[in-house]
Amino acid sequence: MNIVVLVKYVPDTQFDRHLTGESHRLDRNESILSELDEYALEAALALADARGGAKAGNTVTALTLGPAAAAAAVKKSLQIGATSGVHVSDDALAGSDASATSLALAAAVRTLGPVDLVITGMSSTDGETSIVPAQLAARLGLPQVTFASSLELDGTTVTARRDGDDVSEEVQAQLPALVSVTDQANEPRYPNFKGILAAKKKKVVTLSLSDIGVEAGAVGSAGSLTRVTAAAERPARTAGTIVTDTGDAGIALVDFLAAQKLI
Repeated sequence: MNIVVLVKYVPDTQFDRHLTGESHRLDRNESILSELDEYALEAALALADARGGAKAGNTVTALTLGPAAAAAAVKKSLQIGATSGVHVSDDALAGSDASATSLALAAAVRTLGPVDLVITGMSSTDGETSIVPAQLAARLGLPQVTFASSLELDGTTVTARRDGDDVSEEVQAQLPALVSVTDQANEPRYPNFKGILAAKKKKVVTLSLSDIGVEAGAVGSAGSLTRVTAAAERPARTAGTIVTDTGDAGIALVDFLAAQKLI
């Protein structure tokens, strides 16, 4: 089985985000492998392990787009357990929106085929659009199962549970397919010492746009359907309202909440 997992190099959520330049692009210093992509990677590794792992011909390829530094996301994936990594790196990709990103990802996945299953996180922690999985499935002509809280594979049938606020539903699709998983799907494993050493021997292939058959004008700012035209700093947090308890603090608190239309 050939499984491809999309991973992304994103700004660490522990730090404030900043935009740079007139294009208002994210400053990607202090970036890491997206936390939500770790659930996708774990789902892929669990499916591969259940079928005998790499020795039985089950491969998990970590695929990313981005500048040279984005290779760190692939290397972390290899340390966790991915079989191999692919890094699509080209200056023309800078500024790509979700549509342009899915176009390049689809072309990259086709170079890895035949692919049985593509697994992604529920969204990236930088853009948070959650639409790239659906766009990618449409471009590849694959059935899509998004926001899976659990994932099982029986033969060529993938079964996922989707949890809503009030109900859960079970969705099935035939392979090849694309699945996005939520942060409730599993408990991601951590890279251990053995995995870190093994990752040094694993192959990472770096591809350009020409390698995957994509024109420069089809991605980046030129190929994007959306763009950021203006941005402003987030307003500083105000001091808030302090209620001093002189015996009627409960009443004052209720009045405040009512005035804010919170009750």
